[in-house]
Amino acid sequence: MGFALATLFFMLLSNALAPAARGASEPSGDSFYAIDGDTLVNRRTGQRYRLSNVDTPETGDRARCGAERTLGQHAARRTRALVRSATRVDIRALGRNDSYGRSVAYILIDGRDLGETLIAEGLARAWTGRRLPWCDAQGNLAR
Repeated sequence: MGFALATLFFMLLSNALAPAARGASEPSGDSFYAIDGDTLVNRRTGQRYRLSNVDTPETGDRARCGAERTLGQHAARRTRALVRSATRVDIRALGRNDSYGRSVAYILIDGRDLGETLIAEGLARAWTGRRLPWCDAQGNLAR
C-alpha cells in the first residue's frame, strides 16, 4: 500500500508541475541553435523544438525544387540570426511531439513570436495541419 500511495503522490505532483515545465525560458540565444527555419535545438539539453504555427520550405534533399531549397536556406539563415542575436528565448511547448520526436512549441524571441516573424518576412506560411507543396509543376514556388 505504501508504494501505491507514493506512486499516486508522484503522479499528482508531476501533473501539478507539468504546465510550468512546458514553458521554458533561456536568458540568451546562445542556448539554442536553428537546424532549419522551423526547428531549434536547445544546446544544453539536446531537446529539439518544432515551431507549431508555421511551415517553412525544406532544405537539402528534402526540397522538391530549387526554389524551395533556396527559400528554405533563407528561412534557416534568418532563424539562426534571430536566435543568435536574442537576449531571451521563450519556449511555449504544447505538450506533444511531432512524428520526428520534436516538441511542438511556440517560440518567442525577445517576446516576439518567431513563426509570425518568419511569415511576415515571407519565409514561412501558416501551418494548416498538413504539409502543402512549395513547388509547382514548373519548379517555381507555389505559395
